[in-house]
Amino acid sequence: MSHTSTQTEIAKQRPADASLFVPTTAYRTIAVDGLNVFYREAGNPKAPAVLLLHGFPTSSHMYRELIPALADRYHVVAPDLPGFGFTETPDRKTFKYTFDHLAEVMEGFTEVLGLSRFALYVFDYGAPVGFRLALRHPERITALISQNGNAYEEGLSDGWNPIQAYWKDPSPENRSALRAFLTPETTQWQYTHGAADPERLSPDVWTLDLCAACPARQ
Repeated sequence: MSHTSTQTEIAKQRPADASLFVPTTAYRTIAVDGLNVFYREAGNPKAPAVLLLHGFPTSSHMYRELIPALADRYHVVAPDLPGFGFTETPDRKTFKYTFDHLAEVMEGFTEVLGLSRFALYVFDYGAPVGFRLALRHPERITALISQNGNAYEEGLSDGWNPIQAYWKDPSPENRSALRAFLTPETTQWQYTHGAADPERLSPDVWTLDLCAACPARQ
């Protein structure tokens, strides 16, 4: 594994007036076993590290406001999982899009970056990846924060029935039944459903999600 980006000191000395401090986010790509992984990074690399793993169908873009909110105290790293955002989307004939394999990629990612100890913040799709990463190396995890991250089958609602059917029988019919999860309307619904004032939601978020490649779309 090789580091293809230049690791530089990100954080600057905070001014006397802390309210004037605006952390800068860097946008980088590194090679992990030949796979180009995109990530966002901010904060002092010497500060305690926080690894943010995003959900479906988005990317590290979902943490664009959280990253600067944490970067004055932490070294924040948010990668795009394989097949999402700006990370490469290998052919599913040669790349296993399983949570076990994604955890292996994220393990390699942290090792390339030199993250020997870090807190894990997981959301949705990133949760089963992060949980596996934590089980593989519990000594590296300083904290675990889960937002809507499922760790048990009882937590799966009826909405997961088509997905569980595909898990049990990956037939063309069951695969085709999942296409509805990838329509523009469904992606937008994930943001607007339950929102008190949808007009306060930027359409950029679901539009960017649709533009990003996703392994399930192959």
